[in-house]
Amino acid sequence: MRQILPPILAALALTGMLAGPVAAQLQVPGLPVPGVGSALDDLTDRVGDTVETADRTAAREARRLLRLRERTLDRLIQRNPAVIERDTQGDLARRGELLAIASSAGDLLALEQAGFGILAREEIEGLAVAVHRLAVPSGMPLAEAERLASGIAPDLELSADHLHFEAGGESSRTSATLTPPGLAAVSGATIDLPVGIIDGASSKAVPVAAQKGFARGAPLASDHGTSVASLLHFTGARRLLVADVYGSDPAGGNALAIARALGWLAASGSKVVSISLVGPRNALVERAVKSAQQRGVVIVAAVGNDGPAAPPAFPASYSDVLAITGVDRKGRALIEAGRALHLDYAAPGADVRALDARGRSMVLRGTSYAAPLAAARVAAAIGGGTNWRPRLDAEARDLGAKGHDTTYGRGLLCSGCGKRK
Repeated sequence: MRQILPPILAALALTGMLAGPVAAQLQVPGLPVPGVGSALDDLTDRVGDTVETADRTAAREARRLLRLRERTLDRLIQRNPAVIERDTQGDLARRGELLAIASSAGDLLALEQAGFGILAREEIEGLAVAVHRLAVPSGMPLAEAERLASGIAPDLELSADHLHFEAGGESSRTSATLTPPGLAAVSGATIDLPVGIIDGASSKAVPVAAQKGFARGAPLASDHGTSVASLLHFTGARRLLVADVYGSDPAGGNALAIARALGWLAASGSKVVSISLVGPRNALVERAVKSAQQRGVVIVAAVGNDGPAAPPAFPASYSDVLAITGVDRKGRALIEAGRALHLDYAAPGADVRALDARGRSMVLRGTSYAAPLAAARVAAAIGGGTNWRPRLDAEARDLGAKGHDTTYGRGLLCSGCGKRK
């Protein structure tokens, strides 16, 4: 447990003046300290100014990250107007398509009469979730079509085919030797439990048990997917199943691809699934997540790197998904970390070493890389035949306020994992 200074001592330490004569006199908490009243008043003012400056800096950074997020989304639409557009909430989705879950024949008939086309019906493998892909009426914007369909069939569970994006951040190449530091240093064991990954594909630089594509051109090795897989491998996971939801598709990472990927992983025996992607709330993905959880799958997801002012990250925010944030090597929360509707744990998210698609060592930053480290600890606990939650809680190092908090969740997992040596 990190020791918490009394407020006035913390303030003095923050200003760098808890030293010399003043420090010598502050030995008995609660008693007057002769001769330092004016000094303390001055310090209080300076501490207030420091905290206010820090708050302004954090708020400015949050706004910058939010603007960067919006510019990134705008550029993606501008580059791919034929396949991507915004829905009623302004979120990015596959152009011209809606997803209807568990539709009734009456609802589908009413939508067809209004000009919607039924492109396909399928049941998601391994999850018993039925979905219809609907084509919107010709020439109608997605947002308008979504409102029209909701008016025609108000009880229908309907959503756009939302896009999800990698939760990776900054990276740099390094010539340092990549020595697996992970699980061996933590528990001295490897993980034989099948662990799933929903991301881009991994290259041959990381051995995986199976890999399957759920997007055009998939599986296609990516730096992000390879990095996530390498972190799980280095932390002891030896039976990796990788679902590539991106491939070469500009509208990759969509909700239907993620639901299909989750179904395949559940049917293939994955008991833990690591997801370092973020997107908006989506009815199909939420239904797929719940179905997988009912089949005993624990889903671990990153909160993203769009900052605290961004919308809540999904799938991290779905019920019972383990939401993971990142910390730097000093145990401080990443300033760019996004938020979820709940937070479970933190894991290393800065100065993390992993591999790129060419097998080169990279130094990485972002909550993308915290999620697989946390997932490895979940898998180790499940593979050990114990109740995984109490084991993780016992292992987690408490940071910040005592107990569960909104900055670090229930504490830091895998603190020795992913570090440079």
